[in-house]
Amino acid sequence: MYTQVAWMHFEQSAILTVHNHVITRNPRISVTHDKHDRHRTWYLHINNVQEEDKGRYMCQINTVTAKTQFGYLNVVVPPNIDDSLSSSDVIVREGSNISLRCRATGSPKPIIKWKRDDNSRITISKNRIVNDWEGDTLEITRISRLDMGAYLCIASNGVPPTVSKRIKVSVDFPPMLTIPHQLVGAPEGFNVTIECLTEAHPTSLNYWTRGEGPIIHDSSKFKVESSIGVPAYKTHMKLTIINVSSSDDGIYKCVAKNPRGETDGIIRLYVSYPPTTIQNGNFNTDLNRMDNGYNADLSRSEKNFKSQSNEITLSEQKSLVDKTNDNESDHILGKPDHSKELLNGSFRINPNFLTLSILFIILDLIYLLLN
Repeated sequence: MYTQVAWMHFEQSAILTVHNHVITRNPRISVTHDKHDRHRTWYLHINNVQEEDKGRYMCQINTVTAKTQFGYLNVVVPPNIDDSLSSSDVIVREGSNISLRCRATGSPKPIIKWKRDDNSRITISKNRIVNDWEGDTLEITRISRLDMGAYLCIASNGVPPTVSKRIKVSVDFPPMLTIPHQLVGAPEGFNVTIECLTEAHPTSLNYWTRGEGPIIHDSSKFKVESSIGVPAYKTHMKLTIINVSSSDDGIYKCVAKNPRGETDGIIRLYVSYPPTTIQNGNFNTDLNRMDNGYNADLSRSEKNFKSQSNEITLSEQKSLVDKTNDNESDHILGKPDHSKELLNGSFRINPNFLTLSILFIILDLIYLLLN
């Protein structure tokens, strides 16, 4: 009787080979031996090793007293994320709670870590902000627009390669407007740009109107611009009014709409005019640049001013004659003669009075323009 060698899978209680014969039906199993070795070394070969191949293997020699030898095969498997058991891209409303799942297989069991794709921090809750999160599930309480973006589920177990899954989280909320300047002034004949900053998701429909009028489109008078900001839910709206005139004065509205709601903001534009000038003692204004209503008010102001100036001149002349007669009497009586001093200033308008009159007229014009 000659010695025979058998191989068995101990956990499965399955005989794999006996001597040169393969007993199992597994085509990946084979057996060989070294004919030149006096001890005749036997080898069990397993091709394309699978995870189910791991475990204890027993080599047994059928001598009078059977001799056995055990060996352990540990099969390591790189991580693999099971998409069917993991979250996909998700859309939630701002203020709600979300739970993201990531399931992975591998040997040893993979460790799951969560990170944001842009490396920003993860807000788990109001009082808990972390750089990364470990666990199969990532839960975020009262999610906000700041939490919007891509999240990475990363699975690793020390066996390369490490794998990851990208999950996009979209947070929906109604439009919100910010207006940098609600009151804007521009000189007549210049271009002026008014602005609105919007935040919305999904992306809002943005447009401009003149008061309650129709939508403003690009034209020789208006230039409409819109640019995406960072993050992408922000938009910068601009409306440029070309060669502004008094007819452009008034209310402009920026409007933003999306499926979650709509909002609008108001900007008041007023047109300013070149400053007035004083020439040869008269108050002059380019009346052709003013509306008819302003022309009438300005004409009345100028007439009043001229009338007051004439009255002052006549009064001073009369006073001068009286004082001259008095001076002649004073001279006879030996009093000093101040007639020359009076004559030197008799026909000049009081500069303080002139300054105040001009100031009142300018204030009247500003009031009319603003109202």
